[in-house]
Amino acid sequence: MKNLHAKDPKRYEVQLLCELFGVSKQAYYKHDESKVLARAAREAFALEYIKDIRTKDPGMGGDKIWHMYRRDFKGNDPIGRDWFADIINKHNLKVRLKVRKPRTTDSSHGLPTYPNLVKDFIPTGPNQLWVSDITYIIIWVDASHYIFCYLSLILDAYTEEIIGWSVGPTLETAYPLTALKMALKRIEGKTDIHLIHHSDRGCQYASSEYIKLLNENHILISMTESGDPKDNAQAERINNTMKNELLKGMRFCNIDEVIAAVARAVDFYNNERPHMSIDMMTPAMAALCEGELKKHWISLRERAIREKKALEIPENSLPLSVGQGSPSGLRPPVNP
Repeated sequence: MKNLHAKDPKRYEVQLLCELFGVSKQAYYKHDESKVLARAAREAFALEYIKDIRTKDPGMGGDKIWHMYRRDFKGNDPIGRDWFADIINKHNLKVRLKVRKPRTTDSSHGLPTYPNLVKDFIPTGPNQLWVSDITYIIIWVDASHYIFCYLSLILDAYTEEIIGWSVGPTLETAYPLTALKMALKRIEGKTDIHLIHHSDRGCQYASSEYIKLLNENHILISMTESGDPKDNAQAERINNTMKNELLKGMRFCNIDEVIAAVARAVDFYNNERPHMSIDMMTPAMAALCEGELKKHWISLRERAIREKKALEIPENSLPLSVGQGSPSGLRPPVNP
């Protein structure tokens, strides 16, 4: 009997196998072709399933989709985990690499900090309140490796205008300072400015250089009193708009590309993009206004401030409480 246990099964010749099992070569190749077609059909079906799930959940990973596939077609389709992963990779359906978010705020620095001056403050004109923050932008070194650069922004809270910005490779104070110097050009020569600068308690904003520049320009300093992003919500919002709208889908390979893209984005944001919170004007248009602006959208913070003020009752209009009007707290007797 012929040896059926060769160390390398690939060495078996088709003719030998056909003789052993009593089939013709033509029948063998026909069967082999049908297996190829069946495999292609299973792969096409799995591909459509993956695409359908991704339309419902674009960020779902391949392993979870495979478990769903097994659950939905248990026993009907012999596609294993490795084959399923190969289909995803082959058709470039792999979820983008999760990015480790850097920490942009370090409040444990021991530097002097300042109270929050804007808890109940709503500006009624330009250059009354500036809000500042720092966010990160990804620079891709190659397909799977990345570094960060950092965008410092200053926003006029009344006009929604980005009045200062800077991109740097580190979180050093020099880059927020550059953004501040750009913003200060807006108030050069103006003497009737009553301006508050609001930021988080990060070491950049608490640094002696930053504080000195604010003081030299007679700008009041306000800082958040907790790590709650809502304490600086307007600045957080512009960060989100910048990254997830204006720069959405852009992939940067160096910091020069980031700087050029941010410059274009800021110009479009300030001069062309309408804003619901300033009556669908552009920030550049709102900069020419004074007084309360019509809003098509009001932030939760502003709504809460307005509701609070609406409930406030002037002190002189309050009725006498028990105890007021007589030392004992009792009403004087009524004459019969």
